Amino acid sequence: MTDATDAHLAAQYEAYPYPLRDPREEAKRLVVGSPSHLLEVDHWVFGARRPRATPLRALMAGGGSGDGTLMLAQHLASAGRPGEVTWLDRSAQARQVAEARAAQRGLTNIRFVNGSILELAASGLGPFDYIDCCGVLHHLPDPLAGLKNLVSVLAPGGGLGLMVYAPHGRTGVYMLQDALRLLAPGPDQPEGLDPPTRVDLARRLWRQAPETAWLRQNPWLTDHTQGGDAGLYDLLLNPRDQAYTVPQFNALVEAAGLRVQCWVEPLRYDPDAYLSDPKLRARTALLPPLQRAALAEAMCGNMGIHIVYCVRAEDPAHAPAWDNPASIPVLREMDGEKLARGLPPSGVLPVGFDGLRVGLPLPRLAGAILKLVDGRRSIGEIGAALAANGIARDAFTRDFAALARAMQSINRLLLAAP
Repeated sequence: MTDATDAHLAAQYEAYPYPLRDPREEAKRLVVGSPSHLLEVDHWVFGARRPRATPLRALMAGGGSGDGTLMLAQHLASAGRPGEVTWLDRSAQARQVAEARAAQRGLTNIRFVNGSILELAASGLGPFDYIDCCGVLHHLPDPLAGLKNLVSVLAPGGGLGLMVYAPHGRTGVYMLQDALRLLAPGPDQPEGLDPPTRVDLARRLWRQAPETAWLRQNPWLTDHTQGGDAGLYDLLLNPRDQAYTVPQFNALVEAAGLRVQCWVEPLRYDPDAYLSDPKLRARTALLPPLQRAALAEAMCGNMGIHIVYCVRAEDPAHAPAWDNPASIPVLREMDGEKLARGLPPSGVLPVGFDGLRVGLPLPRLAGAILKLVDGRRSIGEIGAALAANGIARDAFTRDFAALARAMQSINRLLLAAP
């Protein structure tokens, strides 16, 4: 499962831990994203049914300089929830950065292990309730074997958060990679150059690349301009990366015995979000969900990565219980009162996806409901509070369901763990 290119890849991340991070920045901000946001894990992986008091055993497979590890560990610590996050990576240099960042935060719920996901099955680690593998599978000599290794240490009823590259949004990357194999050959090529020399030549090429170079037309990729040497090396000098379309990524997931629970964000993979022509919508209505997602990807052209939450294919589907009055809705990285005040009079919420703007229609009672979403009140309690103000129960039930569908589609309104 390893080859010469894999050895070069390991050396790359030893020389340039990725992403570039300064531990001192932890005092200013927590890097937040998907996958592995605790609210998302609770909602998409466990259907908001796994009790908060149950310890969460999590694995960050290819933890790098620590973004996902610190986010999940900090979320657990801040919420007073039990559990441990295991950081796993081959890079000793990346471990130093991740450990320094954790120390800055005073986090004690992280376990650091140097190792490879290709050796997980025999490692003695696990089982894990949740596994993150973000930006790793597409670099492996055998991505399916790597994913099966992850599944081998997945606890019953657990799930994974995965991220891989997508081809259309990376337009221009592979062309410049080809150019740099000629100008700045790597260690797997005759007369290969050392990493600092390759980085210098890559920067020089980028400064000189003509305006017609497709990467100059791609504003959504910034590693080579904002990510330091580590970002530039990872994007343009990486010895191996494989991009996956929606059908290809889904096939990889299914081959490992898994089932996708959610493509993040769901609205982004809905072609009707971009099409208003009724004849076109009549055609999209005939497509099964996977083909609809593939259509959205091919049509928009700006998806540079795909993120999914998935579970074992044989596990029962546990959809979040939006119809349960005891369920507690929670907004991810948003304040309900502030959001309600900022809703446009049209009732259509503008949403952006890497330069693409779409409108998300919200129901009439959206503002009144959002003001009361604080992560503590249940759906039933929100309905009761609105009823006390004269809003009919059936109107609340109808509009809450519509609001939940809309805001869940952008991964912002979720259900909290009980």
